Amino acid sequence: MICAAGLKAQSPTPTQTQTPVVQQATPSEAQTPAANAAEGEVLPTQAPPALFYIGPFPISNSIVCSWIIAVIIIIVVRVSTWNNLKEIPSGMQNFIEFIVESWDNFMKDVLDERVARWVFPYATTFLIFITLCNYVDLVPGVDTIGYGTPVQNSVMPRSVENIDLPFFRPPTTDANLTVAMTLVFLVVSMYWALRYNGIWGFTKHVFGVKMKVGKAVYPIMMLLFLFIGLMEAVSILFARPVALAMRLFGNIFAGQTMFAMGFHLNHWLGTLAITIIIYFYETFVCLVQAFVFALLVVAFVGTMCSHQEEESH
Repeated sequence: MICAAGLKAQSPTPTQTQTPVVQQATPSEAQTPAANAAEGEVLPTQAPPALFYIGPFPISNSIVCSWIIAVIIIIVVRVSTWNNLKEIPSGMQNFIEFIVESWDNFMKDVLDERVARWVFPYATTFLIFITLCNYVDLVPGVDTIGYGTPVQNSVMPRSVENIDLPFFRPPTTDANLTVAMTLVFLVVSMYWALRYNGIWGFTKHVFGVKMKVGKAVYPIMMLLFLFIGLMEAVSILFARPVALAMRLFGNIFAGQTMFAMGFHLNHWLGTLAITIIIYFYETFVCLVQAFVFALLVVAFVGTMCSHQEEESH
């Protein structure tokens, strides 16, 4: 990043006859605006820029990356299973079956078998898709190839600096994607809960008295569990979706920000050391965050699709 400090020229007044004096800015005056400008250019923007428009709809660089990842998943799955299924799997088929069987066994341990069949396609898709979206942050060229300020007298053709419009951006650093996935989860989880419990059963599941009490204290306990049910409803409709969306977005966006700050250190050796450390750290974080998202989807559905005996007085 090139930061140039300008010079302030003082123009002579009509009464002055001397030669105009050029006054150089003090170091603090010269460095402060440049430092502020540089600081604004280092950190990635929270809102992804639009690369192009389809009608009135902007298509951002994060959307383009999510499309590419979706196509890759479809191609890999189809090529691995297209008229080539083996009774004794090997290669990519073996890896895909390992993921399928592992998640299927895990869900059957924590969910009712009928609910596990409903949740499995969504949770597995979330796990694979989010994992690949997170690892886009580690691909060379992401956030560093795009439109920017041309570099003068560079040995590399079409060299630019201060990338204003990168062509690619990790999809999960866009809050629109994490919120959209969370809204999908919210809708289907409510449908599963109503399908499993029934409308009245789900109402009792949330607001009912869940302990054996005597007739004398039952009205008091009913009011208490009504208040607890209201908090549970807020948790189901607001707290859980927000936690899912913001946890994923915040962790991956933080990694992208650390990369951007590491690349803009003044010394190349410091840049190399910091980015290598961040790279290995993010390799772990990207996988963990995808697993946490899918695991919480399973756990939240499990709390909504379980029979609890509501004791009456």
